Amino acid sequence: MWLSNQSFRTVVALTPLVSIDLVVQNAEGAILLGQRLNRPAQGYWFVPGGRILKNESLDAAFRRLTLDELGQAFERHHARLLGVYEHFYSDSVFGDTQANPDTHYVVLGYQLLLRPSMTLIPPAAQHGCFRWWRVAEMQASPEVHDNTRAYLDALQ
Repeated sequence: MWLSNQSFRTVVALTPLVSIDLVVQNAEGAILLGQRLNRPAQGYWFVPGGRILKNESLDAAFRRLTLDELGQAFERHHARLLGVYEHFYSDSVFGDTQANPDTHYVVLGYQLLLRPSMTLIPPAAQHGCFRWWRVAEMQASPEVHDNTRAYLDALQ
């Protein structure tokens, strides 16, 4: 269920959003990141993911989000839950001024390992471009958002 902009603005202002983040690793161990087009975290390299919709099961949300964000649907039971995370942002999709709400996410982080023969063609709706990052690059780069780097500890 999608909300009107005004209803969604009220939700963002008053409640945390619940989402799934996808830590996708290829056979070489590199992690897929996209450069975010939208707020929050606009301009940063971030893992794919998105909000869970009202009355949407976790399995259905996982299938929808992997299709929307990765270009291919995956089943949640093929992924590993890394943990539950909290993301706090001073801005929101509505902007970064005092008149706009900040954003609070409760995130279910999942690791998804790709088989060596698998390739992804992610759509560019939320991210301007995608690339595979080695873990050491992610740890060192200020262009990778801290909330994305937080998943690295759980991968070990």
